[in-house]
Amino acid sequence: MFCLENLDIENIKTELRKNLSEKRYAHSLGVADEAVKLAERYGADTEKAYVAGLLHDYMKEFPPEKMVEELKRYGVSVNEVAKSAPKTLHGALGACAVRERFKIDDDEIYDAIFFHTTGKANMNILTKIIYIADYIEPNRSFDGVERLRKLAYEDIDKAIVLGIDETILDLVERGLAVEPNTINARNYILLNSQRNN
Repeated sequence: MFCLENLDIENIKTELRKNLSEKRYAHSLGVADEAVKLAERYGADTEKAYVAGLLHDYMKEFPPEKMVEELKRYGVSVNEVAKSAPKTLHGALGACAVRERFKIDDDEIYDAIFFHTTGKANMNILTKIIYIADYIEPNRSFDGVERLRKLAYEDIDKAIVLGIDETILDLVERGLAVEPNTINARNYILLNSQRNN
């Protein structure tokens, strides 16, 4: 069973400071705090939410051109869309590195970090929380962020779909491919909400 007391959080924060810029480190603290609030709102494990939020960008500043090679070392296959946008791979690489470096062998935390950039079909609540906390933490500033923040506490699934819609529109405008997991996440939520209505 996962227990925050078994982790040296100060050591983790020191390691994060070594790996991340000050701005990215501040973002990570913001995501951790936002994730705890969302976990309280949705009845999820607040300790897991804090750790996953804190570590979600652990490998964000790892050289993108080396990410595919490093993921192969962990036995993670990478699709062609992800190869064309290697920055999206920091979630997958981060999940693997967190498990190895900090000995956090928790499937929910692993999943939440792994899929925080793309989402996926049938996300558990912790993965949903980290996905949306990454969008709405207090340091974020973009058109529509306040609407997304409000919606995240009313209906996390609707907030995720809105976030995905914004991401897809941005990718389309820039002529870039959309990660299949992102499309699957959106479709899964929409189809299940239709079934439940």
